Amino acid sequence: MDSAVQNPSPGENSSKQDPSTSQATVADQAGEQKMDSSAAGRGGRNKQKDMGRKAYRRAANDRQEAKRRKIEQGENPMPIYATQFSQEDIDADVRRPKKKVIVMLGYSGTGYHGMQLCPTEKTIEGDLFAAFVAANAISKANAVDPKKSSFVRCARTDKGVHAAGNVVSLKLIIEDPDIVQKINEKLNPQIRVWGIIPATKGFSAYQFCDSRMYEYLIPSHCFLPPHPSTFLAQKMVEMAEKHGDMEAFRERQAEVESYWEETDKKHIQSIIDALPEKIKPYVQAAVGSVGGEEEKATPANNETEAGEACEGRTESDTKKSDLTPDEQAQVNVAIKDIRTAYFKAKNEYRIPPERLARINAALALYVGTKNFHNYTIQKTFRDPSARRLIKSFKISRDPVVINGTEWLSLKVHGQSFMMHQIRKMVAMVALLVRCGADIKRIEESYQNSRIPIPKAPGLGLLLERPIFDGYNKKAKDLGRELLDFDKYEKEMDEFKLKEIYQRIFTEEAEKHAFGTFFNHIDSYKENTFLYVTSGGLAACSSSATQPTAAQEEDARKAESKVLAEVESESEAELVDNGEDGG
Repeated sequence: MDSAVQNPSPGENSSKQDPSTSQATVADQAGEQKMDSSAAGRGGRNKQKDMGRKAYRRAANDRQEAKRRKIEQGENPMPIYATQFSQEDIDADVRRPKKKVIVMLGYSGTGYHGMQLCPTEKTIEGDLFAAFVAANAISKANAVDPKKSSFVRCARTDKGVHAAGNVVSLKLIIEDPDIVQKINEKLNPQIRVWGIIPATKGFSAYQFCDSRMYEYLIPSHCFLPPHPSTFLAQKMVEMAEKHGDMEAFRERQAEVESYWEETDKKHIQSIIDALPEKIKPYVQAAVGSVGGEEEKATPANNETEAGEACEGRTESDTKKSDLTPDEQAQVNVAIKDIRTAYFKAKNEYRIPPERLARINAALALYVGTKNFHNYTIQKTFRDPSARRLIKSFKISRDPVVINGTEWLSLKVHGQSFMMHQIRKMVAMVALLVRCGADIKRIEESYQNSRIPIPKAPGLGLLLERPIFDGYNKKAKDLGRELLDFDKYEKEMDEFKLKEIYQRIFTEEAEKHAFGTFFNHIDSYKENTFLYVTSGGLAACSSSATQPTAAQEEDARKAESKVLAEVESESEAELVDNGEDGG
């Protein structure tokens, strides 16, 4: 009987990879052939080749025992994805051959702290590694350290981000013909292994991936303009007038120009008209519509679920000494009714073809090799790694209505992506379109100017699948099995609908992540986001051109502080600052 300590069970555990795990593994694989061809006994990393087999094995056992003692003594806490077996169980475990394999999988990221292994957080790879151990695909001796199995991912996804298809490569014991089924039985239903195929010796899921396809789902009402009462809406008009852009601005907003006026008349005015005269002014003030007076709200920093006109306000803001408790209660009920009415109105919105064409035109400006330093974190204009190739970016199909809300599917195909890149690209397009700005602002964002672009909610992001055309061509020539997700298309479609799409739709209906995100930006009373107005980059104080290194560092710190106020999660919550975070 095996005596093992699991931290915790595969369906509940997680992990973040040691930051060096993936990089070290990839580097080791990349240098494998070089190392094999070098002479043994030259010192350095090849010193182990001077040992006899028994001596080397004894040394490895000594290292493992020392590590075990540290864990038991509390010096080195056990990662939560690890399964600890007794030395007796490890010694009794029958040695079975491992093979380098490719694991194709899909997952819903809801409730997970991202894809990558983390010793203290629940992650996809953590659950996956624990399931491999539980299904006897990884030996007891290797049940603590994924590096011993040469664990490498294709694409790392952020907290809450989903994947219909992703790939990891590692060494597994796959003698059991039912190994895929047994692994899936140990996994949370949110994670599914589609298939496991043998890989070439030097295969790396990261290095051999040619490109990646992502999907981003977003409600169409995100492309509505800010409510006229908000700070951003007022600045849009002010900047258009100041820069002589009013005619072009109105043309860009022609199909939505009367939306809020009609919505207020249809859904809001009747609520206000039904109120007693005494409390009517307080309700009007709460929705920021008294005689066109500017709201006195501070930069948005609350998590209210109010509609645009209610954003930046709380019920306590309306309390006045001359209102009785009953009258104050009536004000609060009216505000809630107005919030509900705004949500209903936005859900009924159906985006016109002109708006869709404008979105596609903006997305097309990302295609090609560009400097995306403004679309990630901790990269400067001069950093060569900020240059990325986007092969296509467009609305992939006609809008669909789910639970009364219209959704758009945006699909981007790129060679590789940096952390937050896709979410920031989507946010930039949405902000430019909804604010009636010139979409050529996207081209300006590739220049040496610092622009604080917020990241859209991770809720809507989905890794469709990685693409391995180069590997498949070689595999076909060698008569090997292809790395092909198409054979699992039916299962993947069912999984996407049940575990990914429905979770996205349900979570948005309950939490209004998209509405809250854009409302925070609309209500933020600083110049931070005014680059989406006719004032351009000059209207944004943080977008100075040709900054010094010190200015860049100061700008990054200030930008992080501002974005933390309008985004749904902070950088501290993220696993690391690696690549392909979407």
